[in-house]
Amino acid sequence: MVIIIKCQFCFVKAGYPGLKKNDGKLAMLFALANVVRVDQMLRAQG
Repeated sequence: MVIIIKCQFCFVKAGYPGLKKNDGKLAMLFALANVVRVDQMLRAQG
């Protein structure tokens, strides 16, 4: 699932120094993926 989301947003760079930076970027990526999924569901309904 993570690889699919990363590829969808052209976010393929893997190495970052520090765990806080990794956690922050991953949380942002999942939040953005959720926004896109909700947008797709709303467009499909209406």
